[in-house]
Amino acid sequence: MLLALTGYETALVVVAATFIVFALAMALVIPRSRPEFPGKRLPIFLAVCGVFFVAQMTAVLVLAEVGEADEPAREETTTSAEPTEPTPTETTGTETTGTETTGTETTGTETTGTETTTTEPTAPAQGDPVAGKEVFLGTSGCAGCHTLADAGSTGTIGPNLDDLKPPYDAVVSQVTNGGGGMPAFGDSLSEEQIQDVAAYVTAATQG
Repeated sequence: MLLALTGYETALVVVAATFIVFALAMALVIPRSRPEFPGKRLPIFLAVCGVFFVAQMTAVLVLAEVGEADEPAREETTTSAEPTEPTPTETTGTETTGTETTGTETTGTETTGTETTTTEPTAPAQGDPVAGKEVFLGTSGCAGCHTLADAGSTGTIGPNLDDLKPPYDAVVSQVTNGGGGMPAFGDSLSEEQIQDVAAYVTAATQG
């Protein structure tokens, strides 16, 4: 138990023990061998008793203050020595979203954010517009059904091509397959002639 005492507590115990031993010796031991004690030495005895008393009180006050100042340090040391339990960390996996990409043809692609979309390509105009005008005004009968200012035609059976402004691939499809009251010319005109007349109509209405 003495090993658990701090420095100021040990000093206080030593001073108190010394005072107690002195008091017991003066009260029990010395009077047996010298009944007349203290006799003429009473002033010295009182002075020694006073010194022990003052020493005891000083030890109590001074060492107590030292102990109070040292107590927080002991508490801090004890607290820091206690093992701390690590706080588990929660890890949330990251979700990766792939980008969606659609194939591209001959035209460029339009990209918005991470999604790539493909614009519908327009078939390039093929054929000879000059030769196509001859087909338009010839035996195909295009001029008799359609209005086209460049060809000088004023037909009203079919749509007004100046207002409709059809794209090249639409003209090729309509002339080849027909539809909407228009006969198909895929058997009567060659592929080259169909491309020529489509090129002419496109150039005349959109050029």
